[in-house]
Amino acid sequence: MPAQRTAAAAVRAFLWLPLLLAADQAWSASAPDHVGAAVVGAHLADRIVGTWDLVSYKVEDKETGKLIDAMGGTPRGRVIFTKDGWVAFNLEGSARKPATTDAERAALMKTLVAYIGRYRIEGDQWVTSVQTAWAPEWVGTEQRRTIHIDGDYADVTTPWRVMPNWDDGRLSRSIIRFKHMP
Repeated sequence: MPAQRTAAAAVRAFLWLPLLLAADQAWSASAPDHVGAAVVGAHLADRIVGTWDLVSYKVEDKETGKLIDAMGGTPRGRVIFTKDGWVAFNLEGSARKPATTDAERAALMKTLVAYIGRYRIEGDQWVTSVQTAWAPEWVGTEQRRTIHIDGDYADVTTPWRVMPNWDDGRLSRSIIRFKHMP
């Protein structure tokens, strides 16, 4: 008799399985976005660590949609993410030459983006609490970047903002590509 009860219970469980799976799928589909973002964020936190080499840097003007080659055709730079939550970001424009005058030094600032701070992952973004920067107005701010990593490449997009370097005070966003260095 106990064997018959066990078999009957197994049959009942088997019959309920499709209903339980359907309920689970419905719950997953209606779950808040932050549930999936936590999984994405955990995965991103592991994949982002290391040194990334700048491949390209474009700036999009919000009003016109025009892409501005703000850093030139062959910019250089690195971003380094540590496992313990630090980021160092240094990007330079193409063909920078040593300055000999104050005007030349000022012009060089338009082809530089550099900051260091603590970062955290939120979904598909990294958020840096800036502690030091080439532009003093960034110190003490949070800089948010959306990142998509595909293999050895990371595509990064900034929010729309006014940059101190370019586009004459107009809203723009940066579209940046990096390659992970071994």
